[in-house]
Amino acid sequence: MESPKLLITSALFSISLFTSHLVSAQSYKKLHQNAVVVDTHNDVLISVLEGLKIEDDLRGKTHSDLARFKEGGVDVQFFSVWCDESYGEDTAFKFANEQIDSLDAIIARNPGKMMKVRTPAELNAAVKQKRLASLVGVEGGHMIEHNLKYLDSLYSRGVRYMTLTWNNSTSWASSAMDEAQGTVPNPEKGLNDFGKQVVQRMNDLGMMVDLSHVGEQTFWDAINTTSKPVLVSHSCVYNICSHFRNLKDDQIKAVAKNGGVIQLNFYSGFLDCNFNDRLDQFIQKHQTEIDSLNQQNKSSIQIWEWMEEEYPEEAKDVRPPLSLLMDHLEYIINLVGVDYVGLGSDFDGITSAPQQLDGVEDLPVITREFVARGYSKQDINKILGGNLLRVFQANSK
Repeated sequence: MESPKLLITSALFSISLFTSHLVSAQSYKKLHQNAVVVDTHNDVLISVLEGLKIEDDLRGKTHSDLARFKEGGVDVQFFSVWCDESYGEDTAFKFANEQIDSLDAIIARNPGKMMKVRTPAELNAAVKQKRLASLVGVEGGHMIEHNLKYLDSLYSRGVRYMTLTWNNSTSWASSAMDEAQGTVPNPEKGLNDFGKQVVQRMNDLGMMVDLSHVGEQTFWDAINTTSKPVLVSHSCVYNICSHFRNLKDDQIKAVAKNGGVIQLNFYSGFLDCNFNDRLDQFIQKHQTEIDSLNQQNKSSIQIWEWMEEEYPEEAKDVRPPLSLLMDHLEYIINLVGVDYVGLGSDFDGITSAPQQLDGVEDLPVITREFVARGYSKQDINKILGGNLLRVFQANSK
């Protein structure tokens, strides 16, 4: 006869196995549907400004459209407002507002399907009403043109996070690209006094400080300045792929200590550092056909889809497996815990995602992988959206 202690242990083990089996047996699609799914980075507004309507079926043209957000179970979408370094004084802030105008127009045309969200309460209302909770994130501090009043104005228009830099440094913050390449235009790396004022003002407003794209010194200066949990809206793990856009272990630990969250980017080149070599070989092999498609003004997505149809096995082998995205997620979880990671796809801002992730409609396959790897319903809900919602709440006034 087993001892009472052994019997209790055995019973607990059996209950654990039974609970795990229930989660595994439950439809991953139902799990995904019942979760609050948040994506912190999507660049489809650029395609809208180029003339596309996200109410249309844009398969083959973009990664996203309104029907596919629904199909992918997306409840909360941060729409990225972006421009490159060619926009500067008198142009960057104006272009940011044009993109926000375009989002507002889309929402006005689809009031039963979308809702502009500024607060956690509004977000909850949108989710309850089954409308896409639509928020704005500005990708690049150069869009405030060194002017705190512009920062305030963007907040009043619904911007709830700002990436301190894009690839280009500002006059007050150095970017990851410039720090890595030794091309920082200012005498020193990191945040200067004005940059620290920007972070503090964002804290006061209730705007999340986004540390994707920023240089390491800027990262540490921001971590040491902020009074609120930070966001890393679309970045991956440096120890798996040593790209300057990815986070090193000490940075991941610092985000966790700060109470922030790291939202993983789907870009193949950030997940797999061998991706670009495979892509270059594929392009060189089929350069004539690719040049012909470029001459027909095909988009990068259209070109890739054509090549996938013509050379399915070759094209598939260029992209990393979905399991590698899961490996980046699990690396962070194993390092700091399940409370500090989420999804920031970068759809429509990237040219390649892992196999099985062809657009926003495919997000349920990630939940399928969580179930297959034995994650609990509670942990799946945290990763899909709960962790980001916590940080959003903590930053809100």
